[in-house]
Amino acid sequence: MREPAGNPAGSVLAFDFGEKRIGVAVGDWQLRQAHPLTTIHGEANVARFAAIAALVQEWQAKTLVVGRPLTLDGAAHAMTARCERFARQLHGRFGLGVDYAEERLSSSEAQERLRASGHSSRSARKHLDAVAAQLILQSYFDSQPATQPARADDRPTDPRH
Repeated sequence: MREPAGNPAGSVLAFDFGEKRIGVAVGDWQLRQAHPLTTIHGEANVARFAAIAALVQEWQAKTLVVGRPLTLDGAAHAMTARCERFARQLHGRFGLGVDYAEERLSSSEAQERLRASGHSSRSARKHLDAVAAQLILQSYFDSQPATQPARADDRPTDPRH
């Protein structure tokens, strides 16, 4: 459990982790508003983490958030472990605080939002992961008190404890 760290400040990057794609969203602690950013394609870790490093630097991220998938009844599954490993890798590589956020049904909701905004199926696929990351980040902002951002010495927190 974290101790309060004062007034939140700085950019936050959120990730909708997948084996083939990683959706990325960005937001700011003070505004607490998430925006879809990009999708990182490919399965090679070297390329993925190089792209993430560029985003961390460009946006001067202070906190990272990883969507943690669970079954509808709240149980962990194989992808949950992969996302937790990804979160630990982010913390180890960048030394930033990493938190988890609920991501159940984020891709379904993202797809619905894209369709409602007039995107064709093909166009929606290009934006789906980034919009899912946006939903994950907005959910995270909405669940956090304004005085407790993740700190650089925080390991990924486990919402079960």
